[in-house]
Amino acid sequence: MKRVLVSVLVLVAVAAAAGYSMKTQLLLALVKYKSANEYATGPAREINWAQGPAKPTAEAGQRPPNIILIVADDLGYNDISTFGGGVAGGRVQTPHIDQLAAEGAVFTQSYSGAGTCAPSRAMMMTGRYPTRTGFEFTPTPSGMGGMVSSIAAAMDNGLPRGTYDAELEESKPPYETQGLPPEEVTVAEILRDKGYQTAHIGKWHLGRKNGMAPHEQGFDESLLMASGLYLPEDDPNVVNARLDFDPIDQFLWARLTYANSFNTGDEDRFEPGGYLTDYWTDESIKVIKANKNRPFFLYLAHWGTHTPLQATREDYEAVGDIKPHRLRVYAAMIRSLDRSVGRINAALEEEGLAGNTIVLFTSDNGGPGYLGLPEVNHPFRGWKISHFEGGIRVPLFIKWPAQIAAGTVSETPVAHIDMMPTLVAAAEASEPQGVEIDGANILPLIQREGQGAQGWDRETLFWQSGHYRVVRHGDWKLQVTGRPDKRWLFDLAEDPTEQNNLADSHPEKLSELMALLDEHQRSSRGPLYPPVTEMPIAIDKALDQRFEPGDEYIYWPN
Repeated sequence: MKRVLVSVLVLVAVAAAAGYSMKTQLLLALVKYKSANEYATGPAREINWAQGPAKPTAEAGQRPPNIILIVADDLGYNDISTFGGGVAGGRVQTPHIDQLAAEGAVFTQSYSGAGTCAPSRAMMMTGRYPTRTGFEFTPTPSGMGGMVSSIAAAMDNGLPRGTYDAELEESKPPYETQGLPPEEVTVAEILRDKGYQTAHIGKWHLGRKNGMAPHEQGFDESLLMASGLYLPEDDPNVVNARLDFDPIDQFLWARLTYANSFNTGDEDRFEPGGYLTDYWTDESIKVIKANKNRPFFLYLAHWGTHTPLQATREDYEAVGDIKPHRLRVYAAMIRSLDRSVGRINAALEEEGLAGNTIVLFTSDNGGPGYLGLPEVNHPFRGWKISHFEGGIRVPLFIKWPAQIAAGTVSETPVAHIDMMPTLVAAAEASEPQGVEIDGANILPLIQREGQGAQGWDRETLFWQSGHYRVVRHGDWKLQVTGRPDKRWLFDLAEDPTEQNNLADSHPEKLSELMALLDEHQRSSRGPLYPPVTEMPIAIDKALDQRFEPGDEYIYWPN
């Protein structure tokens, strides 16, 4: 089937006589046919989570903390109201996420591991840069890059043309086996070996076969997002918003189905038991209740607010008459995500676990420009699929009443590579021997005792996606791309929104940061899988806005 997809794609791409609509419909029909026939999906079923002991395994105060890591998908920095923003000019607030932040610690300069999801998630799990693991690009289903490239080329929005290498894609392993190598040590493996019951619910995107599925990478139990519809698109309780100007959105509506799996990776699919955000929250609460008497680690990896945009009718009505329609659906999805955080915290209170449970909330990267919603990352420039601040600046909130005072604020730059060493330290476990960990334990920055940056001397963070390399050293940030051949140098202390490029006026600082990038690159093992596309991404315009000569852009390899 993979060869057929690529061959048909090539034929369609060279069929110059065919109009845009005909080519697009043929491509999407092929994708939908493949998706519908790829896997059988059974009816919804009850998940039998493993039940912990009837009585606590240790006295209160002697038991290690429970840990819940909640990760949103593509959440814009301005989508939550903690920092004074909120969707639709602040009309839709996020009170439960705000409460989580207020009752714990807020990092005002927190970063994702990458401008796209999968490398960020790998860094959360391992504490290691992709230059060490090789997991540098986000795996996509076979043919996606070519189909999206072909559709984009036929849509005249002023952007330069992207590139796609069909032969290179043909040589790559299947999508299901592109993932985090099994020999990498995950935080779940460390916590499991420390005596934690480990559970994963939701998105994974780090491989599904050959030892890469979550239940093979340290999670005792895994309720996996096997596909990506929040509800069937004809469900009476769903409100959909299609983005006709976005080739990725068109592909996803054709490709995705409504399916989960449990402890089988890519096999034995069944329908979820409701709208994904709510259903996964229901199941997360069951995990909390099942394990209230023993230490547990729950990784709740939400799909919200990633496209396709789908909301429940109840949430859609609740947010009010917001326009355009896609913004209203998006706002309703934010409402459901906020409700999830509130329900998790309420369950912890009900079970008497809130005091000694660490709850972390973050997003895998910034909001995407392909939503056509220009305010999602305000005030920062750029989007997901870039390393401008809008693509990588994300919320990071940590609540742990036993150790962290409410209202704690840290301005120290931290990143997703810090998640693994932080959680390992909190559990009083040991980092893996013989493995270089790039992240650092951030607890000394925020704990009641020893607050401040005691022992904290890291000044430098790196990002890399092929030819697009970035370093932040102190308050200086350098972005380097090979296509276009360009350097952006910013002083974030004076210019946090990256408006003034100082590359020409500060040659010594440029040289200093280039040397750091080159040194980091020399230690790279190279990517596990080569990129097959390079897509142009406008920095300052959403995808529904026309790109004009002089507008800045980068090419993102994947």
